[in-house]
Amino acid sequence: MLSKLIALLHRPDLNALETNNSCHSLWDDEHISKGMLEAHLNPDWDAATRSHAFVDQSVHWIAKLAPPPQYPKLLDLGCGPGLYAERFTKAGYAVTGLDFSRRSIAYAREQAVKNGSGIAYHVQNYLTMDYAEQFDVITLIMGDYAVLSAGDRIALLKKTHRALRSGAKFIFDVFTPKMRREESRSWQVCRNGGFFSEKPHLLLDAIYQYDDEDRTELRQSIVITEDDVKRYNVYDHFFTKEALSAEVQPIGFSSAEFYGDVAGKEYSDTGETICVVLTK
Repeated sequence: MLSKLIALLHRPDLNALETNNSCHSLWDDEHISKGMLEAHLNPDWDAATRSHAFVDQSVHWIAKLAPPPQYPKLLDLGCGPGLYAERFTKAGYAVTGLDFSRRSIAYAREQAVKNGSGIAYHVQNYLTMDYAEQFDVITLIMGDYAVLSAGDRIALLKKTHRALRSGAKFIFDVFTPKMRREESRSWQVCRNGGFFSEKPHLLLDAIYQYDDEDRTELRQSIVITEDDVKRYNVYDHFFTKEALSAEVQPIGFSSAEFYGDVAGKEYSDTGETICVVLTK
C-alpha cells in the first residue's frame, strides 16, 4: 500500500490523463453521492448547486430571455436532483433532465411524481446524448462546462448545436481566472468518516496548477482507509470572454451574448463568472 500511495502523491502528468479505470468517480459513488445530494438540497450553500435564492433568480431571468411560449422544450444538462428543472417546469417549460448520478436522479424522479411535474429524467452522461433538433433551450449550470477537457467541450458544443432547433439557445456558465487558486497540499484525519468515506480515514488534498494551453487546475483528494487507498481527481479550466468566444465560434452558432452570471448580471472583465448564451 505504501508504494501505491507514494505513486499517487506525484503530480499527475497531463499527457497521461487518468481514465475511470485508474481514478475513482466522485459523481456516482454510493457514499459520496449522499453528501453531494445533501449539498444540492441545502438552500444556503453555494456548493453542488448555488443558493436556492439564486436559482430562483436564474430561472426567472432565463424565462424572460427565452419565454416558454416561444421556447417550450428545455433540456437541463447535469440536472442533479432537479432543483432547476422543477422551477423551469413551473415557469412553463416542458423539461428533460440528464445527470450521471443515480442518487440525484432517483430523488428528482420522486419529486416529479410528488409534484406532478411530468419531467423526464435520465441517468446519462450528457457527452453521450444524441438528440437532433429537439430542444428550444439547453442549460448547463454551475460551471460544469469548465470541468471538461478541451476535446470533450468541443464534442459537447457540437452535440448541443445538433440538439437545438433553429433559433434555440444554449446557456451555460464558467469561472474566470480570478477563481484559480494557489497550489497547496493539506491533510486531515477523519476519525468518524466524512464526505469521501463512512470509514475512518486519512484525507490528503492537493491543488495542482498547470501551464498548459487549457490552464488546467487539478483538485486531487486521496482517501486512505485501513485497507484501501482511493484517488479522486477533478479537473477545472478558467475562461476569459475572449477565450470562450474563440472556443465556441467555429461550432456554427449564429450569435453569442455574454453576462456576468446565469441570472443576467451585466458582464464585467473583473467578475468571477461568465454566462454565455449561444443562439443557433
